[in-house]
Amino acid sequence: MTPSTALHAPPAAPEILDRCRELVAPALAEAIGGLHPWVGEMAGYALGRCEVGGAPVAHRQGKGVRQALAVLGAEAVRGSAEEGVPGAVAVELVHTFSLLHDDIMDGDALRRGRPAVWKAYGTGPAVLAGDALFALAVDTLTAAPSTPRSGAAVRQLTTALRDLVRGQADDLLFARRSWTGPDAVGVREYEVMAEHKTGALLGCALAVGARLAGARGETAAALDRAGRHLGVAFQIADDLLGIWGDPVVTGKPVHGDLRQGKKTLPVLAALAAPGHRALAELLASPGVLDDTAVRRAAALVEQAGGRSAALREARRHLAAADTLLAGASLAPRPAGDLRTVLSSLAHRTI
Repeated sequence: MTPSTALHAPPAAPEILDRCRELVAPALAEAIGGLHPWVGEMAGYALGRCEVGGAPVAHRQGKGVRQALAVLGAEAVRGSAEEGVPGAVAVELVHTFSLLHDDIMDGDALRRGRPAVWKAYGTGPAVLAGDALFALAVDTLTAAPSTPRSGAAVRQLTTALRDLVRGQADDLLFARRSWTGPDAVGVREYEVMAEHKTGALLGCALAVGARLAGARGETAAALDRAGRHLGVAFQIADDLLGIWGDPVVTGKPVHGDLRQGKKTLPVLAALAAPGHRALAELLASPGVLDDTAVRRAAALVEQAGGRSAALREARRHLAAADTLLAGASLAPRPAGDLRTVLSSLAHRTI
């Protein structure tokens, strides 16, 4: 690479995410600062901004993918990055509230390598903090001057919230269903759930930023669909990490999803393949699987093709997202940034 080429090289995904996160950080801090001090501390802890007790902490925040998508969504339709900031704050708050409540519902004691909010503060306070973040997210958009743009953004967010709840409800109900037989969860059912639970907010992030920047309805709809495809791929990647991920990277125990009996795509795909009987019998055994059993289950899932099938599905959804972005007549540089972020997510996890 020549010095001239290096000087004009496009930014890498971490640089893009850092730029967007730094732009959004003051508005996010201001929003959290308006909460009850104790609730605000829990919100700050959930966001990785502080420890229990409120002491500031560095390097514990998430990557900020959703807030970055809102900023890039505004830029992609030839608006300013600043126009996307209220949407970025709103989707980051919704994402954080959903993780907070998710951990309670799933009984997950760890989040990003430290105690989840409900373990650190108690279940009741954690529910309260999640409720506060939910309300604050909606308030962030409704507090904007009343214009057709802000009205469309609010509707985009409320649609995503409805779908998110629908997806979480399906995910919880899946836990009550059998691994095999007529009541078994199918791969297609799972992907619909994943679109609602994970994809709705990613699609909303892109679309709400675009709407705040004045995008036409069809452009915002294409961005929403692209984000939903990305969300399914993202959820599948989480499933893969939940079985085979490094605990140092994920912050959660290895084989954690198998131990908890979660119906994830690699497992469902394996159960739909020929020769799945040994896996089905193991999963249906009473009690919680011990270390030996979960290692065997992970091996059986891979042997039945569950891991490779999940990878194929994730890549198919990523390709669909890329096709939608290509057809949306976006500004070249932010569209390139979007693809860089999308590609980095794909190569990091799948």
